[in-house]
Amino acid sequence: MTRDNKFGFAPLETKSVAPRERSVGPMGAAVRDAAESLTESTEAKVEQRRQNAEDAKAFRVAAGEGRVLTKVDISEVHTDDLPRDRLELEAVAQSDEMEELKASIRARGQKEPVELYRGPDGRLQLKKGWRRFTAISQLSAETGDAAFATITARVVDGDDLPIDRYIDMVEENVVREDLTFAEMAQVAITAAQDEAVKEQSADELVNRLYGALHKMKKSYIRSFVLVLETLRDELRWPKAISRNLGVDVAKALKAGQGDLADLRTRLNVAETADAQNAVLADFAKAAPKQEKPKLRVGRQKFEFHVGQTKVTARQGECRIVSKQDYASVPKARLQRAIKAFEDALKDEGNPRVTTL
Repeated sequence: MTRDNKFGFAPLETKSVAPRERSVGPMGAAVRDAAESLTESTEAKVEQRRQNAEDAKAFRVAAGEGRVLTKVDISEVHTDDLPRDRLELEAVAQSDEMEELKASIRARGQKEPVELYRGPDGRLQLKKGWRRFTAISQLSAETGDAAFATITARVVDGDDLPIDRYIDMVEENVVREDLTFAEMAQVAITAAQDEAVKEQSADELVNRLYGALHKMKKSYIRSFVLVLETLRDELRWPKAISRNLGVDVAKALKAGQGDLADLRTRLNVAETADAQNAVLADFAKAAPKQEKPKLRVGRQKFEFHVGQTKVTARQGECRIVSKQDYASVPKARLQRAIKAFEDALKDEGNPRVTTL
């Protein structure tokens, strides 16, 4: 029994009071949804920024390594920092092969990118792809078509060593066997004249530039280095010199045989590549012929039978195998038999009968 208070009513019984329902109103629901969306959006943005940072870093690494292709205005590409690995560039630029390459690019577009690097002055310099660059440059000048105003390229960092640029430049053409021995020798000579390259000798540079080639090919290149360095001004068609002719001329130069002054004079008046090579061939005849090393004949043998006895003959050895017990033969008799055997070999033209 409850007692009334001074106000005349008793306390409420909690069990009899229904709990109040607190439903979220429209405004509260909107605020809650907005807060949840903001949280999710913030987390998504943070994740997106993290992913963007990783992608940007990966892109910078790939770009620095030359794994990203880009379109470069043809006028921004320069070729004066790194000498080309080809002789007679003007002739190559006007050759039938260049016209064929231009026709292919005109019909199918540029399929292989060129490789560029930033030179010391910040300009883009050509490292690989001189023929492609030349073909697109000619097409741009001849047609005025915007399609040939740019070139697809890989742009790599220009902080590598100069010798590495020479190696990269020739690597592609050497693998494709697109360079003559004279051109490969000229690269070594040009690199040796580059003040930025540490090595002083073109002969030493052959190993650096063409380390992947067989030692015999590197020997051929060194022969052409000697020929080109000795007869640089007189050789107007170095690419026309065959491998064997170049090696023979190098031998003659090393031997110091032949009249070098007369050779220079005759080369200066040669009017064709064939005439030039004929002069070189005449000069090479003065070179001493090196004897080829004699091949060691492998150990040979033959076998035959005399009755029940098998005989095996080879260099320094004659083996007799039979059922005879040679250990039971008296030593003196065996010695006489061997002596008769040796005498029979010595007197091949006058056989004698020996009684044992």
